[in-house]
Amino acid sequence: MHSIQLHYTLNRRDANPQAHDNALLRHPLMALLQAVAQRGSISAAARDLGLSYRHVWGELKRWEEVMGQELIVWEKGQSAKLTEFGAKLMWAERQTQARLAPQIEALRADLERTFAVAFDPKAHMLTLYASHDDALPRLREHASSAGLHLDIRFCGSVDAIRALNEGRCTLAGFHTQTHMGVGTHTQQAYQHLLQPGLHKIIGFASRTQGLVVPPGNPLHLHSLADVVRTQARFVQRSLGTGTRVLLDDLLQKAQLGSAQLNAQPDDEPSHTALAEAIAAGRGDVGLGLESTARARGLGFVALTQEQFHLVCLKSALDTPATQALRQVLQTTEWLAQLNTLAGYQSEHSGEVQSLRALLPWWTFKRAKKTSPKHAG
Repeated sequence: MHSIQLHYTLNRRDANPQAHDNALLRHPLMALLQAVAQRGSISAAARDLGLSYRHVWGELKRWEEVMGQELIVWEKGQSAKLTEFGAKLMWAERQTQARLAPQIEALRADLERTFAVAFDPKAHMLTLYASHDDALPRLREHASSAGLHLDIRFCGSVDAIRALNEGRCTLAGFHTQTHMGVGTHTQQAYQHLLQPGLHKIIGFASRTQGLVVPPGNPLHLHSLADVVRTQARFVQRSLGTGTRVLLDDLLQKAQLGSAQLNAQPDDEPSHTALAEAIAAGRGDVGLGLESTARARGLGFVALTQEQFHLVCLKSALDTPATQALRQVLQTTEWLAQLNTLAGYQSEHSGEVQSLRALLPWWTFKRAKKTSPKHAG
């Protein structure tokens, strides 16, 4: 059994569309075989293809070695012909073109539309690594209509900020509680990754996190204390995610420990996966987004309000792509769409915020001025 690999090429669109080959999939071997079959001569086939006789002959022999079978029957004084195997290859090629033409044409058109962005001077692209969020896919779709294309890759909040610091993305998305004190797990997770003066935060939204439970909340869970007391099966997010950090802070505030939870062995990588686990009966409760719970028809008990931040390096703040994003985030159309998501509210969307003003961890005290008489 031989494997199939697909390739594509980028060419200028010719002024004469008829100049392009009508084949939707092109393979160099098939072009050689077709030319030989039509012309009955390797030299004539080479002339039609604009290639040398030596090249065509060498390629045919190379493909015979790859395939393990002869492709051409040729003797002096006779026309070159395809072997039975060569003829079957050509038949398979025609069948492929006929059967897959609609799908291949759709794929080709999609590739052309996508690559058109690269050649459009008015279009912008931003790479964003972010904690899983329900509003970001909507933002990606909304922004594309304005010529801003977001390459979003979901990962844990900690990994997202690390990716930003390592130059693998332009923006990172993470979230913190709206009212957050010093000495929290959130501070431990993020403070060493962020630096005032180097990083700038762009406001995105506030959202509600809480207990995701089956419809009707059959175990009557209204707090993490209830979850511990009932030993309900608790579905957790993966380590390194912002929600896992949030859980540690909420447990600390309730004077509880993570070891007291009846945590299930499998961690879930996203809010959607967590909701699906509860909907499927693999757990009784988990900490997640209100929007995800409502969309899945599950119950929800609000525990905290948090802010979802977009952070970038200060040097990227005034680039055309980042400015385009900030403009999109402040449009009335986007704000209206954001506010339709359960638990979401537009808050400082698109506004630049400093780390010192937003997060309570950096308290740089100004040095006291020494009076002249005590100087020296």
